[in-house]
Amino acid sequence: MTRGTKTLFVCQSCGAQSLKWMGKCPSCESWNTLVEEILAAPMFTDDRRGIVTLKATPVLLTDVSVTEQKRLSTGMEEFDRVMGAGIIPGSVTLVGGDPGIGKSTLTLQVSAALSEQGLKVLYVSGEESVAQTKLRANRLMPKSNQFLYIVNQVDLDPIVDHIRTLEPEVVVMDSIQVCFMNGLSSSPGSVAQVRECAAVLTQLAKSAGFALFLIGHVTKEGMLAGPKVLEHMVDTVLYFEGERYSSYRILRTIKNRFGSTHELGVFEMTSGGLSQVSNPSEIFLSERPQNASGSVVVPILEGTRPFLVEIQGLVSRSNFGMVRQKAQGFDPNRLALLGAVLEKRLGLNLQDKDIFLNVVGGVRLMDPAADLGVCLAIASALLDKNVPSDVVVLGEVGLSAEVRSISQLTPRLNEAEKLGFKRCILPENNLKMRDRFADGRLQIVGVANVRQALEAL
Repeated sequence: MTRGTKTLFVCQSCGAQSLKWMGKCPSCESWNTLVEEILAAPMFTDDRRGIVTLKATPVLLTDVSVTEQKRLSTGMEEFDRVMGAGIIPGSVTLVGGDPGIGKSTLTLQVSAALSEQGLKVLYVSGEESVAQTKLRANRLMPKSNQFLYIVNQVDLDPIVDHIRTLEPEVVVMDSIQVCFMNGLSSSPGSVAQVRECAAVLTQLAKSAGFALFLIGHVTKEGMLAGPKVLEHMVDTVLYFEGERYSSYRILRTIKNRFGSTHELGVFEMTSGGLSQVSNPSEIFLSERPQNASGSVVVPILEGTRPFLVEIQGLVSRSNFGMVRQKAQGFDPNRLALLGAVLEKRLGLNLQDKDIFLNVVGGVRLMDPAADLGVCLAIASALLDKNVPSDVVVLGEVGLSAEVRSISQLTPRLNEAEKLGFKRCILPENNLKMRDRFADGRLQIVGVANVRQALEAL
């Protein structure tokens, strides 16, 4: 070992350091994630970190003049909504998702849409050759493109040189985990490499004013691989979700410094790439079974966008010593809590029953307004009684089986009324806002607890 270097064991999940190897990381409690790395002072050939560092002096907040930044529109309404009405020049966006979900397809389509407007785009493909990227582009882009540049490179030094030479408006790095810096002794994909490469590219984007997209891998738990500081450095974090054997994909905003968080865009994977789904409610409800127990429709809100999803519940007698509670698209811990409420407060016999819950279309519900719909889906499946097909349900359920009020009620009801639903069961406290939706054709039924909701059906 040369002088000035030292050996440390670094956790590949959270970046914690240890002087000795341990099977379990003391910081994030992940197993077998500590990897030996030789840390040395980075030998940057031309002091890149110093060149791209922004230099500024403190100024009074009252003296700062703010001008509206012009956003770059891709023409893809679903993508622009998730980004906050467009792409801000100089912003850094991290796109994560499972392998094969369509991250490269999405970013290549976005690059093509921007280059068709005359913007110069540099697509750095570290995982595919230029020929492979060209084959993908032939399928996605029927038109010839004169402003989209593609290069296969994983070394950070040539990538920075290409950016300075071309001076593009948009840069895509696919992916940040394969990029490496020569001054670091660790292997590509390690915590140190991901952190330093992302820091250099981020500082360069801020100083040069181009929009940067970083594609990131995810772990088996579904979290973005690499150090958590990677999500703190970027301006926007997007997750590309969907079932592997389903054609529908959901682009979700987790962090956005230039727009609202938890926005959602829906796409469909076709032979010609990703196509936008302008009305996801019709897609999610198109194959809803008629006269089937355990099926409930809930108007949820993702960011500023309301749409309707179908929640399916199934309750069956357990054949094992321990009952199972499985959820697809819903928090399993929340499902267990709602099942306990139904058993304790309403006297439903669920102690020897397996409970299965499915949110149709690959949607992952974060909205607490879906609680009442989940309870009614379980009760409908247990009692084998159908919920009327023209009824929507929404409300948050507490531990005493009370139905609590929800926010943003008007857009939810407007979406339900637009798709032809006749009746809505909602929290009683929300009836105070009745003057805002009194003129609608939707019949409103207020309930104070889950038992009243069951009686109303």
